[in-house]
Amino acid sequence: MSGARRQIFTVFAGFLLVEKFGYSAADITLLFLANYAFNFMFAKKIGRFIGKVGERKALVFEYVGLIGVFLSYAFVQDANWAAALYIIDHLFFALALAIKTYFQKIADPADMASTAGVSFTINHIAAVVIPAAFGILWLTSPSLVFIIGAVMAAISLVLSLNIPRHPSENNEVNVLRWN
Repeated sequence: MSGARRQIFTVFAGFLLVEKFGYSAADITLLFLANYAFNFMFAKKIGRFIGKVGERKALVFEYVGLIGVFLSYAFVQDANWAAALYIIDHLFFALALAIKTYFQKIADPADMASTAGVSFTINHIAAVVIPAAFGILWLTSPSLVFIIGAVMAAISLVLSLNIPRHPSENNEVNVLRWN
Protein backbone atom coordinates (compact mmCIF):
# COMPACT_ATOMS: atom_id res chain seq x y z
CA MET A 1 0.00 0.00 0.00
CA SER A 2 2.81 2.40 0.84
CA GLY A 3 4.53 1.95 -2.52
CA ALA A 4 1.25 2.44 -4.38
CA ARG A 5 0.48 5.60 -2.45
CA ARG A 6 3.97 6.96 -3.12
CA GLN A 7 3.44 6.47 -6.86
CA ILE A 8 0.14 8.34 -6.80
CA PHE A 9 1.85 11.23 -5.05
CA THR A 10 5.00 11.20 -7.15
CA VAL A 11 3.38 10.79 -10.55
CA PHE A 12 -0.22 11.91 -10.47
CA ALA A 13 -0.12 14.84 -8.06
CA GLY A 14 2.50 16.36 -10.35
CA PHE A 15 0.37 15.59 -13.40
CA LEU A 16 -2.56 17.33 -11.74
CA LEU A 17 -0.53 20.45 -11.07
CA VAL A 18 0.85 20.58 -14.61
CA GLU A 19 -2.17 19.46 -16.65
CA LYS A 20 -5.05 21.00 -14.73
CA PHE A 21 -3.42 24.11 -13.31
CA GLY A 22 -0.63 24.84 -15.80
CA TYR A 23 2.29 24.68 -13.39
CA SER A 24 5.66 25.04 -15.13
CA ALA A 25 8.81 23.01 -14.49
CA ALA A 26 10.07 25.93 -12.40
CA ASP A 27 6.86 25.92 -10.32
CA ILE A 28 7.16 22.18 -9.66
CA THR A 29 10.83 22.66 -8.74
CA LEU A 30 9.81 25.31 -6.20
CA LEU A 31 7.30 22.88 -4.71
CA PHE A 32 10.02 20.22 -4.47
CA LEU A 33 12.25 22.73 -2.69
CA ALA A 34 9.42 23.71 -0.34
CA ASN A 35 8.83 20.03 0.45
CA TYR A 36 12.49 19.49 1.23
CA ALA A 37 12.61 22.63 3.37
CA PHE A 38 9.55 21.50 5.35
CA ASN A 39 11.04 18.03 5.78
CA PHE A 40 14.30 19.55 6.98
CA MET A 41 12.45 21.75 9.48
CA PHE A 42 10.01 19.12 10.72
CA ALA A 43 11.89 15.80 10.43
CA LYS A 44 13.00 15.76 14.07
CA LYS A 45 9.56 16.84 15.25
CA ILE A 46 7.93 14.09 13.21
CA GLY A 47 10.34 11.55 14.70
CA ARG A 48 9.57 12.83 18.21
CA PHE A 49 5.85 12.71 17.44
CA ILE A 50 6.12 9.06 16.41
CA GLY A 51 8.18 8.29 19.52
CA LYS A 52 5.63 10.02 21.75
CA VAL A 53 2.34 8.70 20.35
CA GLY A 54 3.57 5.37 18.96
CA GLU A 55 3.57 3.87 15.51
CA ARG A 56 -0.10 2.91 15.49
CA LYS A 57 -1.42 6.40 16.28
CA ALA A 58 1.09 8.03 13.93
CA LEU A 59 0.03 5.78 11.05
CA VAL A 60 -3.66 6.23 11.82
CA PHE A 61 -3.11 9.99 11.74
CA GLU A 62 -1.20 9.67 8.45
CA TYR A 63 -3.83 7.57 6.73
CA VAL A 64 -6.78 9.64 7.89
CA GLY A 65 -4.94 12.69 6.60
CA LEU A 66 -4.13 10.98 3.31
CA ILE A 67 -7.76 10.06 2.76
CA GLY A 68 -8.59 13.75 3.09
CA VAL A 69 -5.71 14.84 0.87
CA PHE A 70 -6.52 12.34 -1.89
CA LEU A 71 -10.21 13.20 -1.88
CA SER A 72 -9.26 16.88 -1.99
CA TYR A 73 -6.96 16.23 -4.97
CA ALA A 74 -9.89 14.56 -6.73
CA PHE A 75 -12.05 17.68 -6.50
CA VAL A 76 -9.67 20.65 -6.10
CA GLN A 77 -10.46 23.60 -8.35
CA ASP A 78 -7.87 26.15 -7.19
CA ALA A 79 -4.18 26.06 -8.18
CA ASN A 80 -3.00 27.40 -4.82
CA TRP A 81 -5.00 24.79 -2.91
CA ALA A 82 -3.57 22.11 -5.18
CA ALA A 83 -0.04 23.29 -4.33
CA ALA A 84 -0.91 23.32 -0.61
CA LEU A 85 -2.24 19.76 -0.92
CA TYR A 86 1.02 18.74 -2.57
CA ILE A 87 3.03 20.04 0.38
CA ILE A 88 0.61 18.59 2.97
CA ASP A 89 0.74 15.23 1.16
CA HIS A 90 4.53 15.26 1.37
CA LEU A 91 4.43 16.04 5.10
CA PHE A 92 2.11 13.09 5.69
CA PHE A 93 4.50 10.94 3.71
CA ALA A 94 7.19 11.67 6.32
CA LEU A 95 5.05 9.82 8.88
CA ALA A 96 5.75 6.61 6.95
CA LEU A 97 8.87 6.49 9.12
CA ALA A 98 6.57 4.84 11.68
CA ILE A 99 6.49 1.72 9.49
CA LYS A 100 10.27 1.44 9.78
CA THR A 101 10.35 1.99 13.54
CA TYR A 102 7.55 -0.55 13.98
CA PHE A 103 9.51 -3.08 11.95
CA GLN A 104 12.65 -2.44 14.01
CA LYS A 105 10.70 -3.14 17.21
CA ILE A 106 9.18 -6.44 16.09
CA ALA A 107 11.77 -7.98 13.77
CA ASP A 108 14.59 -10.34 14.51
CA PRO A 109 17.76 -8.49 13.45
CA ALA A 110 18.75 -11.53 11.40
CA ASP A 111 15.63 -11.06 9.25
CA MET A 112 16.09 -7.33 8.58
CA ALA A 113 18.05 -7.58 5.34
CA SER A 114 15.88 -10.19 3.67
CA THR A 115 12.65 -8.47 4.70
CA ALA A 116 13.95 -5.10 3.51
CA GLY A 117 14.84 -6.73 0.18
CA VAL A 118 11.32 -8.11 -0.24
CA SER A 119 9.83 -4.73 0.69
CA PHE A 120 12.11 -2.98 -1.81
CA THR A 121 11.04 -5.42 -4.54
CA ILE A 122 7.33 -4.99 -3.81
CA ASN A 123 7.71 -1.19 -3.88
CA HIS A 124 9.45 -1.43 -7.24
CA ILE A 125 6.66 -3.57 -8.64
CA ALA A 126 4.22 -0.87 -7.52
CA ALA A 127 6.51 1.72 -9.13
CA VAL A 128 6.01 0.03 -12.50
CA VAL A 129 2.42 -1.20 -12.30
CA ILE A 130 0.66 1.77 -10.67
CA PRO A 131 1.83 4.50 -13.09
CA ALA A 132 1.07 2.30 -16.10
CA ALA A 133 -2.37 1.16 -14.96
CA PHE A 134 -3.41 4.46 -13.45
CA GLY A 135 -1.98 6.33 -16.44
CA ILE A 136 -4.62 4.68 -18.60
CA LEU A 137 -7.27 5.56 -16.02
CA TRP A 138 -5.94 9.14 -15.88
CA LEU A 139 -6.81 9.61 -19.55
CA THR A 140 -10.50 9.16 -18.78
CA SER A 141 -10.84 10.26 -15.15
CA PRO A 142 -8.03 12.00 -13.25
CA SER A 143 -10.33 12.32 -10.22
CA LEU A 144 -10.82 8.56 -10.08
CA VAL A 145 -7.05 8.06 -9.68
CA PHE A 146 -7.17 10.06 -6.45
CA ILE A 147 -10.39 8.45 -5.25
CA ILE A 148 -8.69 5.05 -5.63
CA GLY A 149 -5.74 6.53 -3.73
CA ALA A 150 -8.13 7.45 -0.92
CA VAL A 151 -9.44 3.86 -0.93
CA MET A 152 -5.84 2.60 -0.68
CA ALA A 153 -5.25 4.95 2.25
CA ALA A 154 -8.44 3.61 3.89
CA ILE A 155 -7.16 0.04 3.47
CA SER A 156 -3.85 1.12 5.02
CA LEU A 157 -5.80 2.72 7.88
CA VAL A 158 -7.61 -0.55 8.62
CA LEU A 159 -4.33 -2.48 8.42
CA SER A 160 -2.62 -0.02 10.77
CA LEU A 161 -5.20 -0.88 13.43
CA ASN A 162 -3.48 -4.27 13.67
CA ILE A 163 -0.41 -2.61 15.18
CA PRO A 164 -0.42 -3.01 18.96
CA ARG A 165 0.00 0.07 21.14
CA HIS A 166 3.37 -1.22 22.35
CA PRO A 167 4.86 -3.37 19.59
CA SER A 168 7.76 -5.65 20.37
CA GLU A 169 9.06 -9.06 19.47
CA ASN A 170 6.25 -11.53 20.28
CA ASN A 171 3.75 -8.64 20.30
CA GLU A 172 3.70 -7.88 16.60
CA VAL A 173 0.01 -7.52 15.72
CA ASN A 174 -3.46 -7.24 17.14
CA VAL A 175 -5.53 -9.81 15.35
CA LEU A 176 -9.20 -9.03 15.79
CA ARG A 177 -8.64 -7.31 19.12
CA TRP A 178 -8.23 -3.70 18.14
CA ASN A 179 -7.38 -2.34 21.53
